Amino acid sequence: MTRRDLSIWCAALVMAFAPVSLSAQQASLWLTTPDRSALLQKQPGSLSFSESAAQGQLIDVDDRQRYQTIDGFGFALTGGSAQLIAHMDAESRVALLKELFSTEGNGIGVSYLRVSVGSSDMNDHVYSYDDLPTGQTDVKMEEFSLDPDRADVIPVLKQILTINPKIKILASPWSAPLWMKTTGVARGGVLKPEYFDAYALYWVKYVQGMKAEGINIDAMTIQNEPLNEKNTPSMLMLESEQADFIASHLGPAFKKAGIKTKVVLYDHNLDHPAYPLAILKDKKANKYVDGTGFHLYGGTVEAFDQVHNAFPKKNLYFTEQSVTERPGTAEMRIAQPVAQIVIGATRHWSRNVLLWNLAADPQAGPHTNNGGCSGCYGALTIDGNKVTRLVAYYTIAQASKFVPDGSVRINSQPSDALPNVAFETPDGKTVLLVANTATAQAEFGVKFHGKIFKTSLPAGSVGTYVW
Repeated sequence: MTRRDLSIWCAALVMAFAPVSLSAQQASLWLTTPDRSALLQKQPGSLSFSESAAQGQLIDVDDRQRYQTIDGFGFALTGGSAQLIAHMDAESRVALLKELFSTEGNGIGVSYLRVSVGSSDMNDHVYSYDDLPTGQTDVKMEEFSLDPDRADVIPVLKQILTINPKIKILASPWSAPLWMKTTGVARGGVLKPEYFDAYALYWVKYVQGMKAEGINIDAMTIQNEPLNEKNTPSMLMLESEQADFIASHLGPAFKKAGIKTKVVLYDHNLDHPAYPLAILKDKKANKYVDGTGFHLYGGTVEAFDQVHNAFPKKNLYFTEQSVTERPGTAEMRIAQPVAQIVIGATRHWSRNVLLWNLAADPQAGPHTNNGGCSGCYGALTIDGNKVTRLVAYYTIAQASKFVPDGSVRINSQPSDALPNVAFETPDGKTVLLVANTATAQAEFGVKFHGKIFKTSLPAGSVGTYVW
């Protein structure tokens, strides 16, 4: 190689690894509008960064300020959801699951699921994995069986795992087996202290049984909505009981069995952060706890900060919220749930966002009687092989398609007028999610590394910007 050839080769190498100038960089916009004229649709053209002077509203994105790692976005795969999916014909089911769990083509990249341990209120009947005739007990879990889930939940999960083997799964119980409870019935009641060890073993059997099926349970909550006794099934569990169960029963049982599934506290509304704080202050329970899960049927997302500030090394999760619209509704009110839930939770330290629930039939079923949710239409309406996508689908999709597991939240200028949140993905892309909750079109700029692009969002719309 001559000196001239070497010089040319070195120059080319430098150019190949030189950082891309933002002035030459462009952002794409993916838009959803309330009139459904754009549904997670990539807009034509691109948005170019330039040296423009800042005018009007400005969202300043700063990747030097970094916060929590993101585990994913998704839904609750209730037993009812799995049943509806399992009953689709093979071709329709494959197409739907690829759309949900892949990022290729029209895939929205759902990366996190919540499943119920036993039935939830969105099942067509109540069951656990150790149901016994009245008066019988099984403290050694000799009758434990995952058979109730083999018709739909387990096969659907296995098919999902062929599409996304890395998907994270959170498991939550609505009730312990009825023979363990003070009432002996599905709705309400309390776990008897003499069965704390048996219930811990029930959990060990569940996690091990799912693993034997090739399904890894990444995290678990001790009890869905432990202060709500109105669902069928449901079970009351006060913070003192949950602390004792974790510290003296579940934690030691998991340790003995070598189970690494994360233990998540509470799993109820943001209006009562004192519940998880009381358990986290218990040193014996604290060592077994990964973090706290919240719902938003009461309270505000600022409660996340209260728990984070007290225990910054413990993780926070958004484990449930129902975002509903009846099939056939003309206007899709998407800006508010994106702003309040997806943006609100992640701006306040949540590692994930899960909505309730993935799918229902046209009558918002199946659900249990006398305490099942009769208005939970879910993200999808499934009627045989026909699938209708509702507001909850697009609420999650605006984030899940672009922000995979392992992304990191970065700083972006807070704005009451334009709620927003920003992320850096593992492959180095920047993603900015913005909701226009106002009744008029919003004109604004986005600033990054000193450069700006100008853009706009129609009233009530949501935009995801990627560069």
